[in-house]
This record gives sequence, structure tokens and C-alpha cells, in this order.
Amino acid sequence: MVIGVIGPEYRKRLVDHLLDELLEQAPAILLTGPRAAGKTTTAARRAARVVQLAAGAQAAAFLADPDAALRGLEEPVLLDEWQEVPGVLGAARRAVDADPRPNRFYLTGSVTAVGASEMWPGTGRLVRVPMYPMTQRELRGDISGKPFFDRVADGDELTVPADSPDLLAYTELSLQSGLPMPALSMSGRPRSMWLESYLDDLLTRDVQELGDHPGRGRDTHLLRRYFEAYALNSAGLAEHKTIYDAAGITKSTAAAYEQLLMRLLVVDQIPAWTSNRLKRLIRAPKRYVTDAALIGAALRLDARGILSDGNLLGRTLDTFVVSQLRPETGLSATRPRLYHLRTEGGRHEIDLVAELGGQRLVAVEVKASAAPSDEDARHLHWLRDEIGSRFLAGVVLHTGPRVYRLGERIVAAPISTLWG
Repeated sequence: MVIGVIGPEYRKRLVDHLLDELLEQAPAILLTGPRAAGKTTTAARRAARVVQLAAGAQAAAFLADPDAALRGLEEPVLLDEWQEVPGVLGAARRAVDADPRPNRFYLTGSVTAVGASEMWPGTGRLVRVPMYPMTQRELRGDISGKPFFDRVADGDELTVPADSPDLLAYTELSLQSGLPMPALSMSGRPRSMWLESYLDDLLTRDVQELGDHPGRGRDTHLLRRYFEAYALNSAGLAEHKTIYDAAGITKSTAAAYEQLLMRLLVVDQIPAWTSNRLKRLIRAPKRYVTDAALIGAALRLDARGILSDGNLLGRTLDTFVVSQLRPETGLSATRPRLYHLRTEGGRHEIDLVAELGGQRLVAVEVKASAAPSDEDARHLHWLRDEIGSRFLAGVVLHTGPRVYRLGERIVAAPISTLWG
């Protein structure tokens, strides 16, 4: 399979339904996501004309006069990798101001925004749609089911697929990647080499092309060490100082590096959940790499290597679970927002707290265990008892084969029910 070719082998993405709905009314859509996540392939299927702004010949006219270059093109137009010619954003805005017909422009990019010192020209004109690496639902070719949090909120039965993995297989799935090329076309050493090359390019060429950062933010050797420390602490609550001390860099350099990686959409943060009803909650975010396979690529570890370190195994599974849930949040009828929860001193800690519309909560724990017990759900019991009716359900996601109850409104369910 050749990734990026428009044809019958295209795998439907979770955002496809949303894009279909938006194009009926929105004149311009900005599709953002990590490089090689499949943005161009998805958008190109809807475009009458594709302009590759990373290609010098196609970009030349837009660099010289983006308004004139855009005028007269057959629509809808896909402007791929807009960050290569940031002026196209202003041109698209002016075109939309002059004629707000729906379904005129698609813009795709691998960075979050233009430089902080510039005014964002797309406000009120471009609808932003995030696109993440592929989930197991997408890779398996079945996106018809309801998002996980909608199923839980509606009291639906959580279904275990016939080929539900064991612990080793879950670890291998985590390192498979959600990036289409390695996930769909590669395995074994070629996949590992592709991911390591992807990371090399990301930490060298892609970072260098973000030209609005100080020189200290471009030391690729130190940036690599920082990313390795970040990956080692993915899904963790380590203080930022722990990460930048491990990388041997200063606080200010670490802050610049983190912003670089967040702009490139390869790391993310989940904020802490807070409530007036609960005291002594910490407010620090949890840090994640957006694709669990980059943990293996950064640390040069395979599934067996991950399994040999219980702490890293837990972080990898947590990162994998979040990578399955994150792409569904903007598509869910319940409109969940993802948080984590921890009290001071770590007395109570919950991996994910999804706050749904109406301030209802679904809490999720991730366990590298085939048969979690009531003890593994103790923090969910605590949260349920503290907040009462706002607590819809608690789910302990595990690596075993069965769904079973662990108490009132609390169940244990295999991780595979995320796509079952």
C-alpha cells in the first residue's frame, strides 16, 4: 500500500464525518496535526486542486503574491503545509471575506500556529480541525461505532473484540505507531528504522524550519536528549526540572524546547482537574508524547525492552490509551475534556478524568494487569464517593480478556474495548 495516494485503499479517518459536515457551511478549514499523520491524503480527497507549498516551484507564486496566486484556482483548493508560505493564511482570509461560500479552501499544516509575535489572520474565517495519528479503530477500518465516552455515558455494553490482545500484544500495538506509513505498510526492523528517521528529521530539519525561535532552541543534540527524557516520562507527573536536569539543560532552554515540540504537535499536555469540593489537588499537567511509538524510537527499545521495565510499561500503555481517546474527543456527542487528577502527596491519583457536558465525569485508570482487583479501583471509589451524582462511571482499563464489575458505577474492561 502506498500511503498518500488517493484511491480505493484509503482508510476512513475519524475526522471524515466532521469534515463532511463542515464543508456544507464553512468556507475554509485548517487541518492541523503531526507531520505524516495523513492530513494531506484526507484533505486531497475533497479538493479539486492541490498546491504543495513545500515544493519550491509551486510555492514561488504564493511567495511573490499569494492573493494573485490563489485567485482563479479551481475550488475547493488544498494549500498543503501552509507554514512554508505563511502569507497564504492572509490571502485565504481575504478571499473568504470577499466571498464566504462554503467549501472553498483546505489548509493543512504540521505546526500549531504562526509566530507568537504575529496576529493570527484566520480568526473567524478558518475552522480549525485537529487530526491525530490513527487509532486502532481507524487502522482496523471500522469507525462506525460510538466514541468510547459516549458509550460509557449512555450505559452501553463495552464489547471485547474477538482478537483482544494480551500484555505483549498491547505493548507491540503501542509501538506500532498511528502514523499511516509505518502502521499500515511496515513491520519489524523497517518500521523501527522509519520511526527513528522520522524522529531524526523532526528534531533537526523540522525544528530548524521554525525560524522564530532563538539559536539556543536549535541545538539538535541537546534537543534530542530533552526529547528522550520527555519520552521516558510520558504520561508522568515528574516536575519539568526532573526532565531538563536529565537532559542537562537549563530551565529556559527546556521551556523553549517544550514549546517547539508542542508546536510540532508531537507532545501534548493534559491539565489537572480541579474542583471546589476537593482539597489539596495538584495543578501540574501530565506530559505525553502524542504517539506511543515515539517512546520506543527515542529510547531504541522494542516491546520486550518496554516489558522489562514496569514503570516504563505503565507509561507506554497510558500513552497508548490516551492516543486512542484523544482523537475522539472533538467528535463525541458528550463533548469530553480530558484531565488527570492527583492530590498532594499522591494519596489519590487517577490517570484520566473526562469531564462531559453538564460537568459529569467519567474516570479512567490504566493497569498493566490481566485481572485488576477492587484495590486497583480504590481511587475511583474515592472520587465517586466524594462527588456523588456527577460521577457517571469509572473504568479500569486492563490487559486481560473480560469485562466485570468492581463496584457501583465502576467496571474493569480490557483496553481493546476502546475499539471493540
